[in-house]
This record gives sequence, C-alpha cells and structure tokens, in this order.
Amino acid sequence: MAEAVINERAQILLKSLVEYYIREGQPVGSNTLARESKLDISSATIRNVIAELERLGLVHSPHTSAGRIPTAKGYRLFIDNLLTIKPLPETEVRNVKECISKESDTKGVLEAASSILSGITRLAGVVTLPTRQQSVLRQIEFVRISDDRVLAILVFSDRDIQNRMIYTNRPYASEELQRLANCLNTEFLGKDIKEVRAAIVKEMEETKANMDRIMLHAIEMANKVFQQEDAGSPDFVMAGEINLMSYEEMADVNRLRQLFEAFNEKRSILQLLDHSLKAPGVQIFIGKESGFDALDDCSLVTATYSANNQVIGALGVIGPTRMAYDRVIPIVDVTAKVLGTVLNRRN
Repeated sequence: MAEAVINERAQILLKSLVEYYIREGQPVGSNTLARESKLDISSATIRNVIAELERLGLVHSPHTSAGRIPTAKGYRLFIDNLLTIKPLPETEVRNVKECISKESDTKGVLEAASSILSGITRLAGVVTLPTRQQSVLRQIEFVRISDDRVLAILVFSDRDIQNRMIYTNRPYASEELQRLANCLNTEFLGKDIKEVRAAIVKEMEETKANMDRIMLHAIEMANKVFQQEDAGSPDFVMAGEINLMSYEEMADVNRLRQLFEAFNEKRSILQLLDHSLKAPGVQIFIGKESGFDALDDCSLVTATYSANNQVIGALGVIGPTRMAYDRVIPIVDVTAKVLGTVLNRRN
C-alpha cells in the first residue's frame, strides 16, 4: 500500500495539497504548498516530496502546469487516512429535520431529502425509493378525472399513500368506479402487494366468462394500476443536477452529456446505490471506483437509511472528485438517519 511508505511529512504535504485543490480548484505549486502546510522546509525539499508522491501515483501534473492535483488514488488515501470530519452544526441538523419532517407522504419525504442534500452541498442529491419487504394494501379508491383518465389512490399499511393516473378505454361514472373499488377492496384488502399483483395476473389469465361484469372491469382496472408498479414509477429521485455545470472540471460538453445520460438511463446509478445497501454507514466511490465511464470524473458519497431496523434504501451526493468531503460526508450521514427516523415514525 502506498500509504505504508509515506512518512508524516509527506502526509502533511499531501493533505495540504488536496485541501487547497478542493477549495480553490487550481493546481498547487511548491510555494503555495509551503505556505499552506506551514512546514519549515525548503521549496526544494517540497519539490522532492511531491515528485515522490507523483511517482506513487497520488498526484499528477495536468497539461503543462507546474502545479499538481490529486489523483483518485490520492483522494482515496486522503479520505481513508488524513481527512478530518467535523460534526454538522446543530442549525443545519435542525434544517434537515424540518425540511424532511414537514412532508405528508413518502414521495414528498424522499424529494425533500434529495433537495436538502443538493441544496446544502450544491451538488446533485439522489435518494432511492424504499424497498418494501412487506406492503399490505389497506384500501384502493378511484376518482374520475376526465372521460379517459382515472386517478387511483392506494393506501398501504405503512401509511404510505400513492396516487397513480391511469387511462381508460371508455368513460366511467363515479358510481361505477366506487363499485369497482369496493370489489377490489373486498378481494384484496389486507394482502401483501406481491400477492395482489400475482392474483391479478392469475385472474387475467383465467377465462373471462368465469367472472361477472363488475369483477372483470375491476381486474382490468387493477391491472392498469399495478403495471406501474413494475415500469411506471421512478427508482430514485434526484435534485440539483444543474449544480454540476458550475464546476470547471465538469464543464466539458461531452462529459456532461455522458453524465446526464447516465442519470436518465438510471441503471449505473442504481447499481452503485444498490451496492451501497450491502454495507452500513457512509461509503465513497471515487472516479473509476464506480466502474462506470460516465462517473470517471465524479465521486459518489452514499449512506443507507433504515426503518423498523431494516435497511430499505440508500441516498447520496454526486459531484466532482474535487468535492468538500469533510462537509459532504456528515451531511449525507445525518440526512440518511433523519430520513430513516421520519419513515419509521410514519409506520
């Protein structure tokens, strides 16, 4: 390991170099490093130490600049061994709690969490939808919106309420929608959502002649509702993507296009967040550690959130590798804990 051969003086210089580059975004020269590190050594000695750090792959010189910037390997050593993290100020903790707690439904809570992550860090905040170990249907209602649109309202046992817009092949009167809802509530009330979806598929496969007209229409309507369970709803909510455009190192049009395509395509982000579900606490993916080309110049700081003593999701912040880790890490950690507390309280 590189850190095993770096003495205390080299660690101080690397720490000073990384902190300066994160703060200023400019390559760091020996004179600047002498001032920042406050070490009583000559510029020549500093240049020798920096040359050794470069040989170890911890820093490099961009373009023809005389200064150095950290590599992903340098950031990793800095984060794992040299980073000093301070607790989040109590005023910001209160702000996180207030912003998340004021929302009335799960979707609003998740959106508030992603917004607060983005707002405080000035980066992109992302929160996965909570996984449902068991989600019991308490009630379903239909509200007529227009001749071809009906709003389905689903109430679950964990007090989560979901609204889904479905499109119908013909107009339904309000009284007819009420009869369909009553039929489905009688059939599926108290069943786990997975059982409901399986039963609907089974009913759809059976001979329609075996169903009365109301049950037939009810099952067809329910099928439209629960098709969205698989394909229609987002897997995560994100806020603040536009913040990333303010960082000079991410201003390249092709790089931004790749990154935004990854956000829209979702799979790579979800795989990273799913990976973070396997380990508790804060995790940090730096550059190529993510395994996805679009994130080669980014870092992702994640943490899991829990309810009923079970991990049910993950959240995090995406930004350039030159992010203020000492600030981002406690924000992500606190937000995850607050989100879990709020969701647990609602159960």
